[in-house]
Amino acid sequence: MSQHTTAAMYQPRGDTRLLDDIVYGLDGYWAILVAYDLKLFPLLAEKPRTLDEVCEALRLAPRPAAALLTVCTAQGLLQVQDHQYALTPLAEDYLLETSPTYFGTVFDLWIQNAALSSFAGVKQALLTNTPQVYGGGDMFKSHEEHTHLAHTFTRAMHSNSSGPARVWPELLDLSRHRLLLDIGGGSGAHCIGATRRWSNLHAIVFDLAPVCEVAEEFIIQAGLQHRIKTQVSDMWQHPFPPADLHFYGQIYHDWPPEKCQWLTQKSFESLEAGGRIIIHEKLLNDDKTGPFAIAAFSISMLLWTEGQQYSGGELSAMLTAAGFTDIEVKPTSGYWSIATGRKP
Repeated sequence: MSQHTTAAMYQPRGDTRLLDDIVYGLDGYWAILVAYDLKLFPLLAEKPRTLDEVCEALRLAPRPAAALLTVCTAQGLLQVQDHQYALTPLAEDYLLETSPTYFGTVFDLWIQNAALSSFAGVKQALLTNTPQVYGGGDMFKSHEEHTHLAHTFTRAMHSNSSGPARVWPELLDLSRHRLLLDIGGGSGAHCIGATRRWSNLHAIVFDLAPVCEVAEEFIIQAGLQHRIKTQVSDMWQHPFPPADLHFYGQIYHDWPPEKCQWLTQKSFESLEAGGRIIIHEKLLNDDKTGPFAIAAFSISMLLWTEGQQYSGGELSAMLTAAGFTDIEVKPTSGYWSIATGRKP
């Protein structure tokens, strides 16, 4: 049989839809960020609008406007009824500044670092195994040295955390705890969520000075300054103050396993008997087969930090090695989960 005949008989085992999603999704996702930057979502929050009305308001020609509206609709951010485009509940909850779970400052962070999230940036991170953010500098050192960078990043992480911070406190009984120490606590979003749910709790945001400045603003906005304080500290250098509850929100994924284990051990030694540790992360499957978004998050960590995304099994192993018992991994909302354990 000739090579030509063999080639003619070959049938692929699947179609190219997944590959199409990859190639065209790159442009589609950037288009959604452009829609956000053009203020499409607050425009449609005022009232549903037709294609022509969107064109007039945003000064777009019909062809690009239709493409932009279609991609936002396909991704579940818009809905169409009687030829009018309106926001979905998802967009209302996360893409309007008036919402307490506003996600927009995360979009701002990606727009401001567009060159980082590129083919060249990812390739350089993979080849060099070094972060590419801020021109290849250390992210946390840059935040210490340049207050505006720390403020921008902390506000973005507040948007990222505000939604899930309202969910995980509902899934644990914290009625016997008194003081939550939020280590690397950022904007204080998780302290706010936990103290709102549990009236017995007070909290401390334990972080660098420029981060605590932003946290204090959010704490005052929430009216919780009598129950949440900030403490300017470096988790790698300073001892943890007394507390019976330690919380790490998206801290472990910034660091390699040996540093995460060191933090876990430090918490175990600092907590009183009966104290609890809670690690809040977006987790990979234990067999490291996905989900894709979390696998892609590890690529983001290559660009930003020296860390990676972990599985629930990996976090459980760290807790066990440090001496914690009663270890649980609980899904919370979306891709988020918590890993928790108690000090005997």
